[in-house]
Amino acid sequence: MRRHHLTPLAVLAGILLLSGVARGAGPPPPVPDPDSEGSPADAAPSPVVRDPLEPVNRAIFVFNDKAYFWVMKPVARGYGAVVPETARVCVRNFFSNLAMPIRLVNHLLQGKLRNSGTELLRFTINSTIGFAGLFDVARKDFHIERRDGDLGRTLGSYGLGHGVYIVLPLLGPSSLRDSVGLAGDAFLDPVNYVDGAWTVLAIKAYKTENEVSLRIGDYEDLKKSSVDPYAALRDAYIQHRGRKVR
Repeated sequence: MRRHHLTPLAVLAGILLLSGVARGAGPPPPVPDPDSEGSPADAAPSPVVRDPLEPVNRAIFVFNDKAYFWVMKPVARGYGAVVPETARVCVRNFFSNLAMPIRLVNHLLQGKLRNSGTELLRFTINSTIGFAGLFDVARKDFHIERRDGDLGRTLGSYGLGHGVYIVLPLLGPSSLRDSVGLAGDAFLDPVNYVDGAWTVLAIKAYKTENEVSLRIGDYEDLKKSSVDPYAALRDAYIQHRGRKVR
């Protein structure tokens, strides 16, 4: 049997594989945006996004797929077997709370002052009586739901389209617009201001590993139900982002 030898850098890369999934993950889905008109059901159909880089995107997709099954999934299973689910949910809550500046600033950029105020209130509650965000007290006890936001959605709200579809190595599905948004949001992520590039990488790797351990099976289900997993993931991503931009 052939053995696959992985360097520490390759292991870290594998751990970061599903960070594209983790970006869209977090606590239970927030309630409909009160600053938006209509409901998700009333939203316009997702636009068709061009994929002129499909040959390259497919190659990167295969790379990401192999990295997931060879590295990410085994590590996630082992981690999940050792760390109880309740503790992993607390870790998820902590990082979601820490990412509040991204959501707050982007709601301000969209003129959604109510959402910005909600995020600030949630952060205050969860950072204090929620023990640094480990517990989502704002949602559980005060019924104050998280208001998702990122720069990609902000750009979309101003009419900027996706551009072209892109699959990022180790980061997964994206688009030209959302890739620019991801880079912009990085300046608002407190983790990126921790001293030491390797420390930042380790924190992000752990965050992603924790999130994926809570979602094992999602990607597998998509592959099983799809004739073309690449196209299915692309379409699912575009539809998901389309619902977010209203």
